Amino acid sequence: MSDTFDLDKARLMQRSNEQMDVLLDEGNYTLEQKLALTCRILFDNGHDSGLAGQITARAQAPHTYFTQRLGLGYDEIRADNLLLIDEDLNVLRGTGMANPANRFHSWVYRARPDVQCIIHTHAVHTAALSMLEVPLDVSHMDNCVLYDDVAFARNWPGVPVGNEEGEFIAQALGDKHALLLAHHGLLIAARSVEEACVLALAFERTARMQLLAMSAGQIQPIDPVLGREARDWTTRAKRSSAAFAYYARRTLRHHADCL
Repeated sequence: MSDTFDLDKARLMQRSNEQMDVLLDEGNYTLEQKLALTCRILFDNGHDSGLAGQITARAQAPHTYFTQRLGLGYDEIRADNLLLIDEDLNVLRGTGMANPANRFHSWVYRARPDVQCIIHTHAVHTAALSMLEVPLDVSHMDNCVLYDDVAFARNWPGVPVGNEEGEFIAQALGDKHALLLAHHGLLIAARSVEEACVLALAFERTARMQLLAMSAGQIQPIDPVLGREARDWTTRAKRSSAAFAYYARRTLRHHADCL
């Protein structure tokens, strides 16, 4: 057994990443099952707002993606009732219609080839923070998955069903993976369904912690170098997949029908 007490932090982090790449459980779900699981996970973690909010993920064919059917809540989404739609929101497979607000997803996908999954919700603490017109403040290690990666749009564009709103949201997001929309909610634009789910959960938790901290005093910033270090440590694909697998196991105890 090797002696690790003489290794510096960089080598210890590299060693841990190598072990995680081999040993962490990622689960074994189809894309549709990941989306359905994410809907149930979000529902169980404060993101429910009736029929508001959308989730999408790129499908195999260019300019197509999966999404939930308008009229169903997050707690009703199953792998077999998702819709396959094109970027004009025409239904290619499934029954019903997509949320008209999915139009801004199409704008984001056009602007960001790296994005594979988009989540938009009106989670209650995020929505409350958005009413104050202040940016999300990442100042705790648990929330550093979002450090220096959250854009802020102070001007509310209204109901996001037009191309104007889609263009505005895509521009406001820029090259970030998250966006706080004032008087509205959160947007996650991630590299995988797993990452999107983890970031959405972290966003709402960060908003809740921020509101609690603001009620007690002034939030103090963390060191930017350490914040970026923590972000890069926690947003590796393997870590996102393992975190998602945990949330999936937890939600399947109550939502086995989603698969």
